[in-house]
Amino acid sequence: MKFIFDPINLFILTVVVISGGALLWPLIMGRGRKASPFEVTQMINRGKTVLVDVRETAEFAAGHLREARHIALGELDKRIGELDKSKDKTVVVVCQNGARSAQAVAKLQKAGFADVLSLDGGLAAWQAAGLPVAK
Repeated sequence: MKFIFDPINLFILTVVVISGGALLWPLIMGRGRKASPFEVTQMINRGKTVLVDVRETAEFAAGHLREARHIALGELDKRIGELDKSKDKTVVVVCQNGARSAQAVAKLQKAGFADVLSLDGGLAAWQAAGLPVAK
């Protein structure tokens, strides 16, 4: 017990616990699966992927992924039934930066969608990668 209560060892132990917690924090928070723009491109090319854009109408009109279905996050609870035929497909949720899509992923998983993920970094990351958008 002397080893643990020695001031220097106590400091080292504290640093180890804090750094370990910081490394585990993303796993504990469980923000859902994410895919990079290039991974999403590969999934789209393979087929069996449904894109759902949860941004507001004005944001969607300014530019969106081709073939993305627009269901704003605020309307998702009411309109989730529109996606029932897509439960056997991979659903990729898109927003501007990735924050709203994490909320939508949780709602879709709760509704019984097994394979749901969000576009990591959202449309901003998609455009930064030089990938096309439709208007």
